[in-house]
Amino acid sequence: MSRIGLLPIAIPQGTEVKIDGSEVVVKGNKGELRRRFHPDISIALKNGDLIVTRPSDSKIHRSLHGLTRSLLANMVTGVSEGFEKTLEINGVGYRAQQSGNKLVLQVGYSNTVEFSPPPGINISVEGTNRIRVAGIDKEVVGETAARIRAVRPADSYKGKGIKYSEEKLRLKPGKAGKIGKK
Repeated sequence: MSRIGLLPIAIPQGTEVKIDGSEVVVKGNKGELRRRFHPDISIALKNGDLIVTRPSDSKIHRSLHGLTRSLLANMVTGVSEGFEKTLEINGVGYRAQQSGNKLVLQVGYSNTVEFSPPPGINISVEGTNRIRVAGIDKEVVGETAARIRAVRPADSYKGKGIKYSEEKLRLKPGKAGKIGKK
């Protein structure tokens, strides 16, 4: 039995949900999201809550049940509150600047790296070493943050590079750990 799929999704004040067959449109104060779901999974609006049900207990229906409920909950949260990821840049001479809508990174390469965000994503730079990625679609926010981090992932020896702010780096000792062996 899907524990996630059975939970109802509470719709906050000021958020509208329209269900047209297998397509769901969610409008809120931050924007509008639209997504088409699998036609076997039924989505209903009852007493201000979204209810997701499945037709049988087959493996595919059980997996789609929790997935559909999670995607709907992310849509409702996105249009009402939004999502945000924060990245940090560590290293001597490493920095980020905002040039119009683009993000300009200086992370140890001979040339600067320019990054253009996809539509619906806002990138802001705080100081010279913090990048904040915000938007209403959780999937696109996470993908954009991962693409920025992939420009120069944090090094496991010195810790230089781009990392998520909540990410904990375990630094390796390097060659100094081998000195005592003969």
